[in-house]
Amino acid sequence: MGQSEGRLQDQVAVVTGAAQGMGAAIAGRLATEGAKVVVSDINLQKVMDVAERINAAANSSTLAMRTDVTKEDEVAKMVEMAIEHYGTVHILVNNAGILYPTRIDNVTKAEWDEVLDVNLNGSFLCSKAVLPIMKENKFGRIVNMSSSAGRSVSTLGGVHYTAAKAGVLGLTRGMAKEVAPFGITVNAICPGLIDTEMARENCSPEQLRAYEESFPIPRLGTPDEVAQLIIFLATDAAYITGASIDINGGDLMM
Repeated sequence: MGQSEGRLQDQVAVVTGAAQGMGAAIAGRLATEGAKVVVSDINLQKVMDVAERINAAANSSTLAMRTDVTKEDEVAKMVEMAIEHYGTVHILVNNAGILYPTRIDNVTKAEWDEVLDVNLNGSFLCSKAVLPIMKENKFGRIVNMSSSAGRSVSTLGGVHYTAAKAGVLGLTRGMAKEVAPFGITVNAICPGLIDTEMARENCSPEQLRAYEESFPIPRLGTPDEVAQLIIFLATDAAYITGASIDINGGDLMM
C-alpha cells in the first residue's frame, strides 16, 4: 500500500521500544498507512537502522532517537522533538518493555524495580508527556503494550513481568476514563507468545515448538499481526476505549 492510500495519512505517531520485534513492525506498518513516525529506543544504532529501513520501504518520514522511557526528562525531550519535527502527536504506542525469566526466590529488588520501571512507569511517563498536545488537538490514540501475562500469568517472564503487565491494564482503564472527554482513546493489547527476538532469547526452539503445538491456532503470532491490530485501534473506526484486547491464537480465552 502506498503512503497516499494510508488510513493514517499525515498523522504523527510515536513508538517506543522500536529497535526490533513488535516495535519495529508497528512503526513500519504505521508508516505504510501514511503516518509520520518517531521511532524511539534505548539502543540508538538499532533504532536508526529501523528508521532507515522504513524510509526506504515506505517512502516515508521517520525520525529515530534514543530514549530511556524510565527517565522523565528524556521522555519529555522525545515528545518535544516529535512536535518540533512534525508539529504535533496524534498516536502513541507504548511498546518499550523488558522481560526476565527469574523465579521469585531469585528476583532482587533492583531487578523488580527495573522491570516495573520500564514496562509500567515508562508507559505512564510517555502517556503523561503526550496528553497536553492531544488535549489541545481534542484527539489522540494511545495504545499500551500489555500481555497475556497481565490477564493471567506470564509464559516466559517472572512475577515482576506479570505484575508490570497487569499494572499496564489498570493504567489503561484509569487513563481512558479521564481523557475520553478530550477525544482521546486509550487501549491495551495483550499479545500471547509472538515470534520476536525476546521470545527466542528466553525460550529454546524445542520449547517454542511445544508451545505452538499447544495453541488452538498452532503457531506463534507474528509482529505484523500485532501491528495490524494497533493500526485499527489508531483509526477513527475504533469505537473502543479502556479495552484490553487479546491476540494470542486462542492460548488464553476469557
